[in-house]
Amino acid sequence: MSSPDGGRPITATEAARRWDPWTPSVVAARLATCPAPWAVAGGWALDLFAGSISRAHDDIEITVPRGDFLFVADAFPEYEWDVVGDGKLWSYSLAATHPDLHQTWLRDPFTGAFHLDVFREPHDGDTWICRRDPTITLPYTELIHTTDNGIPYLIPEVVLLFKAKANRPKDASDFHRVLPLLPEYRRARLNSWLTQLHPDHPWVAATRAPAVGSSSTE
Repeated sequence: MSSPDGGRPITATEAARRWDPWTPSVVAARLATCPAPWAVAGGWALDLFAGSISRAHDDIEITVPRGDFLFVADAFPEYEWDVVGDGKLWSYSLAATHPDLHQTWLRDPFTGAFHLDVFREPHDGDTWICRRDPTITLPYTELIHTTDNGIPYLIPEVVLLFKAKANRPKDASDFHRVLPLLPEYRRARLNSWLTQLHPDHPWVAATRAPAVGSSSTE
């Protein structure tokens, strides 16, 4: 990945020390009037889908169309933003337009703590485009579901598709916890995407078998 000038290295140790993540409910309250189609991503999204918290979360991630990021930023006028990637950190003004960088961390300018990670994702109007394979697309109305108390989250098959690349222990744990909860059509869609992006991944076989007690509706 090419990198813009002006970034400084940030280690995983430093990032872990500075992260003080908010909860989905706190983020949702701050974004209650945001007109952009945003949603909780990552492990928190799977917890919202499952209806229970599975583990401690070191951060919190949300996704928003790249062209709509400023709607999110407007909801946090007292904070600052850093762009993160390739082990480096840039101020938002230096790297916002770089096409290979999408992670954007909200920072308290007084304490230096990070509270929120915003993924600025490719899109075509109201259609989400997967940054790892542009042939994978979904309308935002299908990409995002909402909990009973109004917190939007990414559908689980999209979250698991992105988790498959790293397949860390926590990702594997998330996968095996959520897999039995997926209706057949979601398993089939995840299987299709995994076959396309990661054909040798162990999750391909696991998603091919029908879920016990699964159905085509939720």
